[in-house]
Amino acid sequence: MFTGLVEELGTVDAVETVGDSVRLTVCANTVLKGTELGDSIAVNGVCLTVTELTDRQFSADVMRESLNRSSLGSLTPGHNVNVERAMALGDRLGGHLVQGHVDATAQLLHRHSTDHWDVLRFALPQAIAHYVVEKGSITVDGTSLTVSAVGPDFFEVSLIPTTLRETTLGQLPEGASVNLEVDVVAKYVARMLALGVVPGRFQGDNPGQD
Repeated sequence: MFTGLVEELGTVDAVETVGDSVRLTVCANTVLKGTELGDSIAVNGVCLTVTELTDRQFSADVMRESLNRSSLGSLTPGHNVNVERAMALGDRLGGHLVQGHVDATAQLLHRHSTDHWDVLRFALPQAIAHYVVEKGSITVDGTSLTVSAVGPDFFEVSLIPTTLRETTLGQLPEGASVNLEVDVVAKYVARMLALGVVPGRFQGDNPGQD
């Protein structure tokens, strides 16, 4: 589990094809502190398991399922990526609950820059549109953001200077693809409503008995 607060910008050092998967090697600093083999690190919002580790980089195997559902397959050496270690139980939750499971990818449609912030408009895939609400949370390439506007086929986020400076979103060009993860709470609520489950009552509960 992650918070969507990017700890640093890593740099892709190598992308090695291994059968139908890819071994991704990323140079980093902060996320290596206290990290051990088998730990989880989110790379552009995708939860990956550390399989190799040195004092300046880590490697992770990306299976075909993850390549098909995310933008990681387009990474090449030299690309910057957003990285975050898995949160520890009891940590401050500064962003929102992020699983590192990509729900969809989308393109940046437009960037409007001002003196103090940027407004980014992304395409909104219809498969996840019902989970996205104004002032709700969404994860874009591993970054926890608040939705500032929603349309029938788009959503917008407003980025402060810190986010522009410390994540890949600051230099993201129009037309680029990003990984999206919607609020996991919204997904559970939608699933319960679809099944006709009454919140707070288990399937086997008998309302006529104490």
